[in-house]
Amino acid sequence: MARVKRGNVARKRRKKVLKLAKGFRGSHSKLFRTANQQVMKALRNAYRDRRRRKRDFRRLWIARINAAARLNGTTYSRLIGDLKLTNIEINRKMLAQLAVLEPATFAKVVEKASGQSSGQ
Repeated sequence: MARVKRGNVARKRRKKVLKLAKGFRGSHSKLFRTANQQVMKALRNAYRDRRRRKRDFRRLWIARINAAARLNGTTYSRLIGDLKLTNIEINRKMLAQLAVLEPATFAKVVEKASGQSSGQ
């Protein structure tokens, strides 16, 4: 039987995993077996959290809008309903930015939305 040389496939795979594990603590970045486990876990968490990040930011924006809306004498749900009735199309991210950085402008948006909806 002739000897089978496997080439550099295994070394390339190990180097790839260790490169992905760079920055992990202790043996998680040095030893292939533990590094491989941690890389698989990290990739799984990254996949899940890319979707979770969208939910988390939406929750943050809603909390900020609600707090600012209550300072202006309404609630989040009433504000969003009034914005829909008056055809003011502004997304939650922008509303939250206004609430934090431009409270006066946010107050005008609330006034415009609630003023026109009650007048109809």
